Amino acid sequence: MNRPGSGEGLDLDAALVRVGGDIDLLIEITRLFLDEYPRSLAEVRDGARRADFAVVERSAHGLKGAASNFGAVEVVGAALRIEQMGRARTLEEFPTALATLEAALAALRAELEALIAR
Repeated sequence: MNRPGSGEGLDLDAALVRVGGDIDLLIEITRLFLDEYPRSLAEVRDGARRADFAVVERSAHGLKGAASNFGAVEVVGAALRIEQMGRARTLEEFPTALATLEAALAALRAELEALIAR
């Protein structure tokens, strides 16, 4: 877990502010995110494979919003980049953007799992 403003992974202070300081609610939201984000990521990949720009945009937008609950700036930025690609109907830089998103999600996942385990 990173310090607030570090720009990486979980910003615990920001996440707690979002849930009014309720750690139990944060853990519940964390579990939901960990269960759901792989499906959204698969939708992004599948949408890109089919050149379905609306699916790419919508799925990346959902990931962006969900990650913002955790102050996860890197995930939010990577998802925004892919969302914009969907909106612009271009996937030229998609493989690089997807790799960035996947790496950021993997780092966030590790931090969220640590949060639940404590």
